[in-house]
Amino acid sequence: MKKLPYLLALVTAFLCTLVSCTEEQNFDQIEDLSLTPTLSTGIFYLESDEASINQAGPFNSFYFQEVNFDAFNEEYVSERLLEGTILYELENTTSKQLRVTIDFLSEDGQVLDTEVFNVPANTTDIITRDVYYGPGGKSLDVLINTSGLRISGNNLSDSSSVSSNEDPKVILRSGAEFEFELL
Repeated sequence: MKKLPYLLALVTAFLCTLVSCTEEQNFDQIEDLSLTPTLSTGIFYLESDEASINQAGPFNSFYFQEVNFDAFNEEYVSERLLEGTILYELENTTSKQLRVTIDFLSEDGQVLDTEVFNVPANTTDIITRDVYYGPGGKSLDVLINTSGLRISGNNLSDSSSVSSNEDPKVILRSGAEFEFELL
């Protein structure tokens, strides 16, 4: 008789296991997995003092540089790029009105895109610009096919004025954020 409650409890537990609520597992969900990391990086930094700008003379270039930019040289990387943003910050505490131009160059030197900054003299605010590539922005092909950057700075003012700011200079910083799909 003492075994009957034990046996009844065991049968009840077994029956509950058979009728319990379980959901069938779907292990094919891995196919729906999407990994899209965003990578941030610096691209270039330009700095020039007012004396160098004056030395270049009016309406002349005070800065010129071509840099290699093979960020998307690998097919694996370029095929997985979803979108990107290039961020620019520009400060000008000189007495000069300036133009800074950034050309995106293909491997054969053709200009794919251009960003132009017309910068007023003695700006106290930092000028910022975010340029989007991908859906809702410029074509991703610009980034994917860019092999180099050409950066130039031109003095649009005279060569004799001097800013009253301490240590007057122009500074251009550039960085980027790129989103990739890995799976």
